[in-house]
Amino acid sequence: MSILILIPARMASTRLPGKPLADVAGRPMIVHVAARARESGLGRVVVATDDDAVAEAVRNHGFEAAMTRADHQSGSDRIYEALQALDPEGLVETVVNVQGDLPTIDPAAIRAVFAPLKDNVVDIATLGVEIVREEERTNPNVVKIVGSPLSETRLRALYFTRATAPWGEGPLYHHIGLYAYRRAALQRFVTLKPSTLEKREKLEQLRALEAGMRIDAEIVQSVPLGVDTPEDLERARTMLSKR
Repeated sequence: MSILILIPARMASTRLPGKPLADVAGRPMIVHVAARARESGLGRVVVATDDDAVAEAVRNHGFEAAMTRADHQSGSDRIYEALQALDPEGLVETVVNVQGDLPTIDPAAIRAVFAPLKDNVVDIATLGVEIVREEERTNPNVVKIVGSPLSETRLRALYFTRATAPWGEGPLYHHIGLYAYRRAALQRFVTLKPSTLEKREKLEQLRALEAGMRIDAEIVQSVPLGVDTPEDLERARTMLSKR
């Protein structure tokens, strides 16, 4: 299948403004993400941004950038605009959304997100990892997948929540916000209005589930560091300075 990896990036982060261009081990953070995406070997990698400085930094490091509008409410909307501009003929079959604040993402994890799409009934594929730290079970910033196991490495997602769920004995799974969309699924998703549970949990993926779309999660072994705070940024600098 024809694959396009899109990395949405905006400068107006609430908790860490300007983070795409934050220096991490001598390169802007967004460049690290693009490099990891390229290392996955899946196909074309493009950063979708509304900021000229981000686009210039990306291009100066040998990567491709696409300019998008500044008024998008979500990364999904931004990558859909970029997809239409980059592939007006509709040749791309699968779109991967890699968040621009995951500078330590394992290229193997990006490749792993495609496994669920081998099943034709799956609209959107994503990733999860089993929670092993007790404090993460009750942390609302750690989004959990409530799913029906299909195999040792696959869940059919029934719900996503910031609460501790499901109740009872058994593993809990941390959701990693990396998605592979069938093109038609992304096109449908961006036409949907924000849903009731999405607004309540502040989790965009619930919009797809409430609309009856199928999301499956591939279970991987590690959680990439998401950079949302100055403390996260320092951790990323420490981790990547050792590479």
